[in-house]
Amino acid sequence: MKKIFALILSVVMVLSLVACGKKDDDKITLNIGYMPNYGSLWAVTTAIEKGYFEEAGIEVVLWEFADGPTIINAMESEKIDIGYIGHGAHKLCIQGKAKIFALSHISNGDAVIGGPNVKALEDLKGKTVGYSAGTSSEDVLKKALAKAGLTWDDITAMEMGAENLTTAMLSGSLDACACWSPNSLKIMDELKGATKLADNMMFAEDSVSLASWIVTSKYAENNADKILTFTKALYKAMDYAADGNYDEVAGYVANQTKTDKAVAYAERGVADWLTGKEVAAGAADGTVEAYYKTQQKGFLASGAVTAEVPVADYVMLQNMIDAGK
Repeated sequence: MKKIFALILSVVMVLSLVACGKKDDDKITLNIGYMPNYGSLWAVTTAIEKGYFEEAGIEVVLWEFADGPTIINAMESEKIDIGYIGHGAHKLCIQGKAKIFALSHISNGDAVIGGPNVKALEDLKGKTVGYSAGTSSEDVLKKALAKAGLTWDDITAMEMGAENLTTAMLSGSLDACACWSPNSLKIMDELKGATKLADNMMFAEDSVSLASWIVTSKYAENNADKILTFTKALYKAMDYAADGNYDEVAGYVANQTKTDKAVAYAERGVADWLTGKEVAAGAADGTVEAYYKTQQKGFLASGAVTAEVPVADYVMLQNMIDAGK
């Protein structure tokens, strides 16, 4: 009898080990590209810290990048699986470089800032202006110049990495710059005589500044289930983070970026932080598609995009809808 019991116990233990092994095998590991700011990290760090990814069987590895175009390049070389982009890099999605699978938020974090001697957009003429090529920095600068009746040839445009814009502006090497938060907030706070000349809201009538989560077309074709699982967990985080929990989320962001929590907390006002429920509902009723259409029209008007493309070609609206079910 003891031998039979021992045999049964051994079988149970073996089955338990097999079951545990299967659970580990089913775990999803995703390499995620982000930028070191609140907008990029507000939802993903919340999903990590609140355990939403763990509940979904996802292990996330975060990789920091300076801007959206660099993130897309990293995805194309398969160094990362999923990435976050701000407004400017969306033109690359329209051009077929990546697919958008989730809307993150509507931003007002991009700004054109003048130094002590630049108090109006018209003052940019003949000035040295810093910007980051291919990003929302370049887009907001072009719109600002057009609004002032100026062209690219009317300024001395200095292209530089996003991380160098703040340093150059604060040192006085630039007369003005176009950048995004938290850099824009830091410049306005620390540069004496700085003036915000333009931001996203100035162009809200004919443009919308969106932030999104993206994958390559190849990854989208082969990993629909992983993307949906990630989106569902992200939605939970968005629901929580957008529900007034800004102080807590700022702590998560500051911990990831190794910056002061107050800096992250100051960014809470630079966007309309959407809940997962709002994104799912908006994808279902046409609101989200309209956002991306408006965004594309802005790119077409500025010449950043030369041919109109159906939103459905590069935005995975059904994934956004299904993630809300």
